[in-house]
Amino acid sequence: MKTALLQLNVSDDPTANLPRTVEMVQQAADMGAEFVLTPEVTNCLSTSRTHQAQVLTDEASDATLAALRYVAAARGIHLLIGSLALTTDDPDGRFANRSFLIGPDGSILARYDKIHMFDVAISKTETYAESSGYRPGTKAVLARTNFAPIGMAVCYDMRFPKLSDALVGAGAHILTYPAAFSPVTGAAHWHSLLRARAIEAGAWVLAPAQTGTHPSQKNKTRSTYGHSLAINPWGEVVLDAGEAPGVYVFDMELDKVAEARRRIPARDNARPFEGPSGA
Repeated sequence: MKTALLQLNVSDDPTANLPRTVEMVQQAADMGAEFVLTPEVTNCLSTSRTHQAQVLTDEASDATLAALRYVAAARGIHLLIGSLALTTDDPDGRFANRSFLIGPDGSILARYDKIHMFDVAISKTETYAESSGYRPGTKAVLARTNFAPIGMAVCYDMRFPKLSDALVGAGAHILTYPAAFSPVTGAAHWHSLLRARAIEAGAWVLAPAQTGTHPSQKNKTRSTYGHSLAINPWGEVVLDAGEAPGVYVFDMELDKVAEARRRIPARDNARPFEGPSGA
């Protein structure tokens, strides 16, 4: 199945980002892609909660979602919108970091709100408190399509193998990890974590990513790692997009799932155990 990962360098202006994103989805379809994936926060990447409150909308009003649903239907493709930053009706005003799977008729087949929040102190100068601006999701989501069941996740979720294990246990053959990954942790952990998820799951791992330094008119800029990856169920990197924005197409051989699970039937070999007991 011809599949495309879009590697984006979005700004904090959703209106300015949208035409380029639509153009890249159309380019992917022109290249024969039947399944197209965009990164985390496809509509807007911003370090300012105040700015986000001014430019973001709720799901029903989001122009990026509406436009990408239209393009998916016009081109007859499945489209994973890695995530959109959206307003919610939460009393504390926090946003949602929501991934969407769009069908070839433009319908929303599945929604997933990112569960694990990136609350970390990488260094004295690089800290993140995602939960201060985004409410965490509470539900794992398996999306069923006519080509494969897809386990939906977002970015930091990749560090939590219990989530991928639950998704594979429910039937996932593909795990998606759209991301806006830190350059520091990206260089250290990105490839290793994603290859581990693919190997232990015996599943395809697809991780479209944001890349580069992201433009902002008034607020502090942020940089992301890039290196969108497609990894087969044997843990082999089929595609590494490097650092340049663009459309990256590859052939996803779905029969590799059964082959990997036959060779290493880890789930069949798993056994219950007791302990360990506390000290």
